[in-house]
Amino acid sequence: MSDTIIIEGLQVFTRIGVPEDERANAQKLEISITFPLANLKKAARLDDIGLTVDYFQVAQLAKSVAHERPRKLIETLAEDLAAAILRQFAVKWVGIEIRKFILPDARHVSVRIKRKGEKPGT
Repeated sequence: MSDTIIIEGLQVFTRIGVPEDERANAQKLEISITFPLANLKKAARLDDIGLTVDYFQVAQLAKSVAHERPRKLIETLAEDLAAAILRQFAVKWVGIEIRKFILPDARHVSVRIKRKGEKPGT
């Protein structure tokens, strides 16, 4: 098992939904992001953020991507988030889970994806 960083339940507000009236107002989503960290042990030993991935920056990127435009599908947002994180951070893969609170008789609906980086060495 590889060492991972997990951002669990990041709350974002975005305009999302298939019907146009659902996208008219921002709604709350929860996003969880998981990614491996190759140098966790060394970063911890040296207490050096330069050897790890700054999860605050990952969270800020996720919020920015969520806010940049309306989308119909949480699937689209998940793909957009994964692509942005893989482009900006040196991680081999990223896992994204998005929870939407839309069905009255369900706690939430979610989509979960895992995408690998395409850069050499990732």
